[in-house]
Amino acid sequence: MIRQVWPAERELGDEDLEQLYRYPADPRWLAVNFVSSTDGAITVAGRSAALSTPADRIVYRLGNDLADVVLVGAGTAMAEGFEGMRPDERTAGRRRRFGLAPIAPVAVVTTGRSLPPDAPVITKAAVPTLVFTCAAAPSSLRDAWASNGARVFVVGEVDVSAELLTATLVAEGLGRIDCEGGPRLFGSLIEAGVVDEFRLTVAPFLVAGTSGRAAVGPAVDPAELELASVLTDGASVLLRYLAHR
Repeated sequence: MIRQVWPAERELGDEDLEQLYRYPADPRWLAVNFVSSTDGAITVAGRSAALSTPADRIVYRLGNDLADVVLVGAGTAMAEGFEGMRPDERTAGRRRRFGLAPIAPVAVVTTGRSLPPDAPVITKAAVPTLVFTCAAAPSSLRDAWASNGARVFVVGEVDVSAELLTATLVAEGLGRIDCEGGPRLFGSLIEAGVVDEFRLTVAPFLVAGTSGRAAVGPAVDPAELELASVLTDGASVLLRYLAHR
């Protein structure tokens, strides 16, 4: 059982969690999801799966169940074996109740080097994957992504512009954005000032090692966040922070 401990203590059922994690009715709402060990590691052997807990999997699922689109960096998509969303009966029913498309597409961000044309996130997706890249990516590679079923968007010259990326998603009617990493993508979104919400699960593990942090990129002036909720199942701590807009 997941329990809210702040701002008010209460037990949470499925409907309560849906209401807490639903996306606001804004033209754009970008929520970033990460799981971290208690000592700050975001991966074990290059993947986040070993850190995920039952409570984390519940809120992770809510993140993509209630989104218009799932946004991910190409490196993370390849490392985690992304193959696109495949809703089960529960997810399908949830998406119907919230007036969402049956399947949320995946939007992959790459400058070209980390996304092969036959990436599973493109070739195995149930609906066309959106690939956001830059003009510096070879045209032959962009053509290969498209030939394998992806919709390709050029949003920048030598790097992907986070501002153009999010504006394009909104123009496509995909304003409820669930970002699932990785760190460089998160860093670019912070730098662009387009993050609306940060959802962090602190899992009850100590990892040490050399695992990276949740966001990597140019240093920015600290962006103040507002704590929105604190949940726990008695082991993991589930935090939601809102950005000042």
